[in-house]
Amino acid sequence: MNHSNDSHGLIQWHGTTIIGVKKGGKTVIAGDGQVSMGNTVMKPNAKKVRRLGANNGDGGSVIAGFAGATADAFTLFERLEKKLEQHRGQLMRAAVELAKDWRTDKYLRNLEALMIVADKDVLLILTGNGDVLEPEEGIAAIGSGGNYALSAAKALTEYEDDPEKIARRAMAVAAEVCVFTNDRVTVEVI
Repeated sequence: MNHSNDSHGLIQWHGTTIIGVKKGGKTVIAGDGQVSMGNTVMKPNAKKVRRLGANNGDGGSVIAGFAGATADAFTLFERLEKKLEQHRGQLMRAAVELAKDWRTDKYLRNLEALMIVADKDVLLILTGNGDVLEPEEGIAAIGSGGNYALSAAKALTEYEDDPEKIARRAMAVAAEVCVFTNDRVTVEVI
């Protein structure tokens, strides 16, 4: 996957779109299924959004989506699950600890991915720079189509109360505009 920096200095991945929407006590993370290498679609139905913590008996109280290298993202998902276990499911604490490790650990520092994670209380963007960002207005988006999805979701939130409908429509808009995003969407809800 190719990447470049956006205007905020965050890495933007070409090959995916992930959006998180938190509204009315409900949080949704949605992601497309396209994996691209250069201008070639390598896989149209990848699952880039998943439920974490399902193994610890709580039914998966955290949802997460990634943009970036798949193997790197799965490594980060595993690390986040371990941090959640260590910090009794407290997502903010686990995210801060993961971000510290990600920034300072020699191995983790080379992982190329961004993540959106959420539980019933918080929606966060995690980066390899050590950033743990809580977006304003409860909307976060990453990936090559992230800005398109973010703009669509911000426009829709004034007219729609259901965050799942907002996320699905925002993903549809991103798929129409971004050649690295498709309409095979995976959605997880908390």
